[in-house]
Amino acid sequence: MAKDTRTDSPWAGAKPRTDRPSKREREALAGRTPGARPRAERDVERRDARRDPPPPARDPRRSPTLHAGEPAPAREPASREQRLYGLNACLAAFARRPEALRKVYLTEARIGALKAVLAWCVQHRIGYRVVETADLDRLTASRHHEGVCFDLLRPDPPALAALLDAQPHAPEASLLLWLDGVGNPHNLGALLRSAAHFGVGGVIVPAQAGLDVSGAAARVAEGAAEAVPLVQAGDAQHALRELHARGYVLAATVPRDGSPLYSTALPRRLVFVLGAEGEGMSEAMIGSADLRLTIPGSGAIESLNVAASVAVLLGEYWRQSRA
Repeated sequence: MAKDTRTDSPWAGAKPRTDRPSKREREALAGRTPGARPRAERDVERRDARRDPPPPARDPRRSPTLHAGEPAPAREPASREQRLYGLNACLAAFARRPEALRKVYLTEARIGALKAVLAWCVQHRIGYRVVETADLDRLTASRHHEGVCFDLLRPDPPALAALLDAQPHAPEASLLLWLDGVGNPHNLGALLRSAAHFGVGGVIVPAQAGLDVSGAAARVAEGAAEAVPLVQAGDAQHALRELHARGYVLAATVPRDGSPLYSTALPRRLVFVLGAEGEGMSEAMIGSADLRLTIPGSGAIESLNVAASVAVLLGEYWRQSRA
């Protein structure tokens, strides 16, 4: 049809109408990538357009996830990443090392509690996704994720010398833990929580044990894994010599025939040495200790588990050091 050039036409001066985006383009603008993707990493559409946007600083034109075609942040090798879950564990990691954050998964119920995290994600182009509870069950291999999961870069493991340099110098009081054969992540998380509560400077483990803070351990620790450094000692004998040189006394905890905990004056610079539940610590480790301690009890059972033992030992050290 010929263009209407009459000056009295109602269409005179009207701007040409732009083409309406296709369905695929509209999906891309809304942050939904056409096609199937793994359910655990699928974006969830907003069910109520009247809801407040999750992060306070969020640009309302942005989707909660990266736009289609937008380059995602470069992924680090899997070995350099760790997956944490549990609200307190994730918030503690974000508070201590926000620059390590690489991906956030959360349920809709956690949007309010994680507004600051989501605002950081928007500002720094970090991907985050609102997913269903079942998706988090699969991502974390646990039902105890509390509605949130973070992928982060692993922190650089501290060296023993750096840990000891950070402690009060002799003769000031200082308390450390040495774990010989402990491997259960729930026990590790529980004892880290007690260690943070009672001000332990750090936890030392033999490097060959391969013990690390897993997602399960971090969740049980409730944020304490960020406060108490875990150090792997490559050469146990060298580490023991270094501890002695810095004025520490090593106290092995044994189920029987040790000095009763509550009637023993505990040294101010002390390393509690604990073994795995069942097997206990190695004979070599017991032989290297300066002191043997036993937690008195009714005798109905042989001993407490390692996490409970740590709580009792640290509580008594705290009481004596402040008496």
